[in-house]
Amino acid sequence: MSKEWFEEENFWINYAPIMFDDARWAEAPAVAEKVKEIASLKEGDSVLDCGCGLGRISVELAILGLDVTGIDIIQSELDAAKESAEAEGVPLKLINQDLRYFKTDKEYDCSINLYTSFGYCDTIEEDMEILKNMCAPVKKGGTFILECVSRETSIMYFTPGEEFERAGFKVKTEFSVVGAWEGLNSRWTLYPLTKGTEQIDTSEEKPVVDHQFVQRLYPASFLRDKLIEFGFSEAYVWGDYDGSPYNEKAQTMVIVGRK
Repeated sequence: MSKEWFEEENFWINYAPIMFDDARWAEAPAVAEKVKEIASLKEGDSVLDCGCGLGRISVELAILGLDVTGIDIIQSELDAAKESAEAEGVPLKLINQDLRYFKTDKEYDCSINLYTSFGYCDTIEEDMEILKNMCAPVKKGGTFILECVSRETSIMYFTPGEEFERAGFKVKTEFSVVGAWEGLNSRWTLYPLTKGTEQIDTSEEKPVVDHQFVQRLYPASFLRDKLIEFGFSEAYVWGDYDGSPYNEKAQTMVIVGRK
C-alpha cells in the first residue's frame, strides 16, 4: 500500500522550513500560554499534543511546567522536537504513531491539535477516526482544543496563490477549490534561490520540489457537533484563541470542547 503524502519523511524535510517560518516560531510561546489559559491548566497537568511535528508548541507547554506528550507520524520531526526540548532543559514524552490508529489507556487533562494539522486523509471516515482518537484520551473535566482552517475561513481568505522567498527557496503557491468548497487543492513549488533576484521568474527554471495535496474543508458547526458526539458535554467555536466570535472577522477557527 502506498503511503499518504503526510507520511513521507522527504516531504517534511523539504517543506517544514517553509511552513514553519520565523513568524510561526515566534508566536509559539503566546499560543502555549493561551492553551494553558483556555484549558485552565496548572503546573504538572498533562497535555497530549496531537500532530506535534517539530515540537513548536509542545516544548513551550513543557517550559510552562506542564507534563507534555507529543505524537506524530514522522520520526525526523520527533527527533527535532526531542533536540529542542533538551536544548530548553525540559522533559518531553514523544510517540511515533499514526493518529488514525492511536489508542491509549492514559487520560490527559488536555488534548490539542493546532495549526491546521487536520483534514488531510483520503476519506471523511479516516478524518473522523483521527478526531475521535484525539478526543478519547481527554479525562472528565478536561479540554480539547482544535485550531484549523475551516470551510468558512477558506472562503473569507481565499487567494489563488502567491510567490515569495523563504528558507533559501523561491516559493510559488497555487490554490484551487475542490467541489462545492469541500476541499482546498494546494500546490507548493520550490525553486532554487538565485542571489540578487528581485522578482521570481519560474518560467524556465526547474523546481527542486513540486508537491500538491488536498485539505478537506469542514464547516465549524460540523466539527463542533462531532465533539458532542464524541463525549464532550459542551463545545464552542471561536474566531481566535482569545475567544472572539466566529464571524466575518474570524482570524481562524478554534474549537474548544469540555468533557
